[in-house]
Amino acid sequence: MGVVLLRDGQRIVDRVDLAIGPGERWVLLGPNGCGKTSLVRMISLWLHPTSGEIRFAGAPVGRFDVRQARRAIAHVSASLAADLRPTIDVHGAVMSGIEGALETWWHTWGADDVSRAERSLARLGIGHLARREFGSLSSGEQQRVLLARALVNEPSLVVLDEPTARLDAGGREMLIATVESLAAESPDLPMVLVTHHVEEIPRTTTHCALMNSGRITAAGAIGAVMDSRSLSDCFGVDLTLERRRNGRFTAFAR
Repeated sequence: MGVVLLRDGQRIVDRVDLAIGPGERWVLLGPNGCGKTSLVRMISLWLHPTSGEIRFAGAPVGRFDVRQARRAIAHVSASLAADLRPTIDVHGAVMSGIEGALETWWHTWGADDVSRAERSLARLGIGHLARREFGSLSSGEQQRVLLARALVNEPSLVVLDEPTARLDAGGREMLIATVESLAAESPDLPMVLVTHHVEEIPRTTTHCALMNSGRITAAGAIGAVMDSRSLSDCFGVDLTLERRRNGRFTAFAR
């Protein structure tokens, strides 16, 4: 709590208090450069704050093995696609997630590991891609593989950092539908989705945090936080927020 992250004397994240409970599906929304990715990297235990306290499963960082805890957090980022070897097959890409590695060369795998990868691929509806090379897939397919890779360890938290950044409209909608299906399948699994587009907010989202200049400007149940005024304050533009009949949001300048 009260998390601060300093870089070159600047506050990238400034006194943030945020608690994510079981079954809560958060969207972290804000303009480019406001500190969203830095904040979720701290939530995912890949970045330590300059000051303040981060807790995971009730325990403060420093009181447990962070390396083991990271395996319980499914962190999916569009940038990860560029880190995986293009010629690795999809099954191998998912297997690599068991140890949080980028390759499968350095580990010994058992039948249970193979089955876990197969179940994760089936869960995302992409078992038929198992022997395809990762680099041969469309951007939308790659993102679903990365999500399967993240879910292979049956995590206790899912963090999606701008997962639609490289996707076209069709790929984006497929991924949003996948996230909604995952929420329906695992209702107690908490999630955090980072975006700067309200159109990408899944209908299964329960909570919203708005961020600007490193600070959380509003946070709480999505119905209480998301309105035209709070969105305009967050982005510094006079915006009108509307909710469509299907439950999705859209926003436009007045």
